Amino acid sequence: MKVIIAKLDISTKGDPDLINITGEISQTLESSGLENGSLTVFVVGSTAAITSFEYEPGLVQDVRDLFEKLVPREKHYNHDETWGDANGFSHLRAGLQGPSLTIPFEAGKLLLGTWQQVVLAEFDNRPRQRKVIVQLIGE
Repeated sequence: MKVIIAKLDISTKGDPDLINITGEISQTLESSGLENGSLTVFVVGSTAAITSFEYEPGLVQDVRDLFEKLVPREKHYNHDETWGDANGFSHLRAGLQGPSLTIPFEAGKLLLGTWQQVVLAEFDNRPRQRKVIVQLIGE
């Protein structure tokens, strides 16, 4: 059993930026030389998340609309008083989604559904340089 850790640097535009990172994850797996196992994708930071969905324009907009309904940007949040950075909504959205996703792989390929992609969700209210950690465990 082997453990490999890779780091991806991804520039975002700020909320609501939803970025398909499936290609980068697949390339990381291919470069590892591992055939079977699982990988975890983890974003560093408390205002971004990792998720999976069919990455097409209609659904991308639906996801943006969903988060705006669940955690509106313009509402007052107590966190905003702590640091004065007006990103309380960003922390709540990221907390709902979560920072990581685990995906099995077999024969050197991710076991994703036909239309399933891995997505970095940027919820912060400004552009960020995100570090995404990919940990592969396998043989």
